[in-house]
Amino acid sequence: MMAHVVSKARPAAFTACRAAVSTQTRGLKVGIIGAGRIGRVHLETLASVPGVQPVIISDVVESVLKDVTATYGVPKYTMDANEVIHHPDVEAVWICSPSQFHADQIKTCAKAGKHIFCEKPIATDLAGTIEAIKVAKDCGVKLMTAFQRRFDPSFARLQKVIAAGEVGKPVSAVLQSRDPGAPPFAYVKGGGGLFKDMAIHDLDIARWLMGSCGKNEPVQVYATGACNVDQAILELKGSNPSEAIDTANILVEFESGSTATIQVCRKATYGYDQRVEFFGTEGLVKHDNVFPNTVSVWDGKSVRHADAIHNFFMTRYADAYKNETKAFCEILKSGGEVSPSGDDGRAALEMAMACDKSLKEGRPVKISEVQLK
Repeated sequence: MMAHVVSKARPAAFTACRAAVSTQTRGLKVGIIGAGRIGRVHLETLASVPGVQPVIISDVVESVLKDVTATYGVPKYTMDANEVIHHPDVEAVWICSPSQFHADQIKTCAKAGKHIFCEKPIATDLAGTIEAIKVAKDCGVKLMTAFQRRFDPSFARLQKVIAAGEVGKPVSAVLQSRDPGAPPFAYVKGGGGLFKDMAIHDLDIARWLMGSCGKNEPVQVYATGACNVDQAILELKGSNPSEAIDTANILVEFESGSTATIQVCRKATYGYDQRVEFFGTEGLVKHDNVFPNTVSVWDGKSVRHADAIHNFFMTRYADAYKNETKAFCEILKSGGEVSPSGDDGRAALEMAMACDKSLKEGRPVKISEVQLK
């Protein structure tokens, strides 16, 4: 279907929340804000969910919109995000726009009675995050934070074992997270730093796993870091020290006395490295890297996998993105609590902020030091 532009958005600031939509007895019509790489990922996943229909998408680049709408058969496009939010048929909005727009778009969606799926972060600062979450709650709409790793089959199975108490109470965990290659300088500059941009996924997973057997919130972090991969980013040290590092070690202490050690790096020559080991009072559970296939080669020199591990996060987490989307759509259709919620997004941001402060000041930092009173 050829794309076409919708009419201009309704002017108007909302002074009160409109009634949140109900999708329990019919299909789900959604709008997407952002037609870039992650927006395309969600269009792919939405197409795999029966009864879900994207009806409009927005972006600031019209050539991109024309391509996306033609490729995915979205009926309408617009260059104004507000037209997506206020479209009369849209019941839920997928926010895939740049981070600095998330908080305002969440609040506008909530006041318009639209449920919200938001890529991380909810906002670029803690005050904005808390305000956006509050507005969504006050308006009675669902807000999911996109931490797709929770929906990856390996991570999900790991958490299920822990939650069932099969390995006892948490003692320690080790999470290793390494990207195949460093991002461009332009991406790093102003991107929030290594902890908020990259490690925030690992911080969320650590909190999720360590709290699976009962309330066990993080209380303190100690973070160290260095630039080992891309020396060009060292010039960013003055504005934000965590933007000038590409390698870090984080020690997270939890209420129970358990700990999680997180190792992150922007570059691993062998591919997308994602491993977790959880040690409990009654045993150990872990998952290793995921390979494209299980074929191995046995010869006179070695026994080895035929192919390397995944080299791109969107192939490594293809199933996770689909499962995440299906889970949110099912919640909207049948009801239930959203997880990961806006509050989960806030908690991960607080942990990342504590890491920033720890790196800058060279000391352990309590989570309470960065929380708003």
